[in-house]
Amino acid sequence: MVDDPPLQASARAFVALQYLLPQHFLSGLVHGVTRLRAPWIKNTLIRSFVGRFHPDMSEAAQTDPLGFPTFNEFFTRALRPGARSSDPDPRALVSPVDGTVSQLGLLDGSWLVQAKGLAYSLEALLGNAAEWAARLRGGAFATLYLAPYNYHRIHMPLTGELRAAWYLPGELFSVNAASAALVPGLFARNERVVCAFEDQALDFALVLVGALFVGSMATVWHGDVTPRTPRRRLELPLAGCAAPLRLPKGAEMGRFNMGSTVILLLPAGRSTWLSGLGAGSTVRVGEPLAYLT
Repeated sequence: MVDDPPLQASARAFVALQYLLPQHFLSGLVHGVTRLRAPWIKNTLIRSFVGRFHPDMSEAAQTDPLGFPTFNEFFTRALRPGARSSDPDPRALVSPVDGTVSQLGLLDGSWLVQAKGLAYSLEALLGNAAEWAARLRGGAFATLYLAPYNYHRIHMPLTGELRAAWYLPGELFSVNAASAALVPGLFARNERVVCAFEDQALDFALVLVGALFVGSMATVWHGDVTPRTPRRRLELPLAGCAAPLRLPKGAEMGRFNMGSTVILLLPAGRSTWLSGLGAGSTVRVGEPLAYLT
């Protein structure tokens, strides 16, 4: 298939512009604006968003978009009880998010596929956390993209106990398909929050990847982790957390305040991806992605 030249040119221009933008300043601005409570501001933002992206409000606990106090509360809205349920099979590893599979497969040693012709290392993604890189090397990965219209809370793919969590500073490129195809090392380059888990000798990790206009990433244990000043690597505490360290499959573990990407990492030889699942597949919280072996 031959790339459409105008589309390719516009994608390259969009990516080139991102190198010049004050990414963190703009994302901080979005963080502030989306929390304003003035009705005329938040209602204008919500109406504009609904008109452009048409989110499905039928599953939301609050179905009236204008009924939220701020745009951010609308964007991170909870679903009504029963809107999502996790596959009860104890062998089923379920999707942590509603979104689209960007890439999925096995690590080539330490290498993950980003896009056609581009790869990045597990060590870079984890910020050279040697112990966890060793545990997950040669394993499996799924890169899951959340579009603006998706539900933006993140859930546990398996029952697990949080064993480590850390913040890694970085840039804030967009994580859409154009950026993934054109920005080398995108997911290991952007700001991220890593949460590493254990359950009955099974190690796994969720990497929350920040992006342009993602005003904040949060976990249920630490609250808002970003924005952060100064932007430097930080081990997030396990003591005194706001939620139990051990959470069941399907429990909420975090959220994006605006959209981004989650990367799920699994150890070698412990899982088999669901047949037919691949790049472009739509996924929903609680639906099986893989089965443990």
